[in-house]
Amino acid sequence: MGPVLVTEDEFERPPVLKITAKVNGELRQSSSTSLLIHGIAKVICELTKGMTLKAGTIIATGTPAGVGLGFNPPKYLKSGDVVECEIEKIGVLENTVE
Repeated sequence: MGPVLVTEDEFERPPVLKITAKVNGELRQSSSTSLLIHGIAKVICELTKGMTLKAGTIIATGTPAGVGLGFNPPKYLKSGDVVECEIEKIGVLENTVE
């Protein structure tokens, strides 16, 4: 998780933030939280039907279009690739594939 965790009071409702992912500097994904297949409110509603969400609960929402399988030929991640994921107003998380 990271680069930081934020609370809902730090954003407008619903949050509309740009999301990007780069692999070795190549832009692979560019989207917005407004384009999530299942909006945050819906995800929370569904989760709370079967469990209680406690303070600090982290919810992962998935990925926008642009995954490696969608390219022709596919562009799978390989050892040494550097993946940068950025959400506007939150920051960049960088990981190296091993």
